[in-house]
Amino acid sequence: MEIILAFLPTPFLLYFLLLFLQLLLKGAVDNGAKRIRVHILTDGRDVLDGSSIGFVETLEKDLSNLREKGFDAQIASGGGRMYVTMDRYENDWDVVKRGWDAQVLGEAPYKFRNAVEAVKKLREEPKANDQYLPPFVIVDESGNPVGPIKDGDAVVTFNFRADRMVMLAKALEYEDFDKFDRVRVPKVHYAGMLQYDGELKLPGHYLVSPPEIDRTSGEYLVHNGVRTFACSETVKFGHVTFFWNGNRSGYFNQEMEEYVEIPSDVGITFNVQPKMKAKEIAEKARDAILSGKFDQVRVNLPNGDMVGHTGDIEATIVACKVTDDAVKMIIDAIEQVGGIFVITADHGNAEDMVKRDKSGKPLLDKNGNLQILTSHTLQPVPIAIGGPGLAPGARFRNDVPTGGLANVAATVMNLHGFRGSLATMSPLSLKL
Repeated sequence: MEIILAFLPTPFLLYFLLLFLQLLLKGAVDNGAKRIRVHILTDGRDVLDGSSIGFVETLEKDLSNLREKGFDAQIASGGGRMYVTMDRYENDWDVVKRGWDAQVLGEAPYKFRNAVEAVKKLREEPKANDQYLPPFVIVDESGNPVGPIKDGDAVVTFNFRADRMVMLAKALEYEDFDKFDRVRVPKVHYAGMLQYDGELKLPGHYLVSPPEIDRTSGEYLVHNGVRTFACSETVKFGHVTFFWNGNRSGYFNQEMEEYVEIPSDVGITFNVQPKMKAKEIAEKARDAILSGKFDQVRVNLPNGDMVGHTGDIEATIVACKVTDDAVKMIIDAIEQVGGIFVITADHGNAEDMVKRDKSGKPLLDKNGNLQILTSHTLQPVPIAIGGPGLAPGARFRNDVPTGGLANVAATVMNLHGFRGSLATMSPLSLKL
């Protein structure tokens, strides 16, 4: 049997990831699988909330076509990405356990005969959305789950978010796993679409070789004597370490680097505590800057992103205000030591939280209320560079019309005094 774990992709990737899923199904059939189960995870974060219904309907049609050809193909379980399976950086193992219970044990608080009914019914609950759908399992006419993972199954995790698959990979592969009681551990043939963590070698088997990422800016700086400090709270800690280092979870040189993780709040949605750990992150950054021990201090303040995704506008206002306070604390420290600051992001979220028509007019629901947008926005992201250490007369170049994070990395290298050091990166985005 083939088990494929899927979740809803971004609009840009929707066609391609549906195609990948269809190819996985075809590959399973072509290689002799007679019984196929798909465990879905709904999105509403990288894609518009509510799109889960259309995706599940499309997938059900594909599986129905297989059933007409004599294959036993069904959706077996599901849940929302922020509540089931897809935790990251070991922030909340209960999220992974909910997925394990549904996918492996066939146990969940909600049971339905089909996934379309499940998603539609669960979305009828007050404040329900795709991100936080509770776990559900599909059952047969006798009330038995149709697809718990068992000994001898082939399991493929199909998810383009590597950071959110590592914890499940640990639960599937580690013999000495102790984060929660797995009850039973099926002996399966498990592979990821990619290897999700190159340092931990997880998973051990994968369908596509991971890209080799070398000479990252962090690696280059450390190897050239630049002392670095990185800090965030758990939900974004990997963004200043794991991702920053080219999907590697460890240090390049522990004598030259210091990583500080502030534990995130667990068991609550982010709008309940919108201040999150912004103050604590800023205090750690301030102390690192004023200590004189580091040449670069990098932080991630996740409030606007994490709280914005909840769709709670009032809570997001609080999140933005506390982020402003945190940024001011950090900039004040930079000014004290004569340094330079670079402030940017890689996507929008909190700046526009309502759905709009093509003219930009906010959309209303049937009751006349604003339709809340919980997914990422597509506006260009600003970047601000300043501080007493910035050379007088420095200005942005006007020949980089579509600057991105590669330009930011090259600019940071430039600000550290390196010229042409990363040949594979885009042109610098500052004229000095």
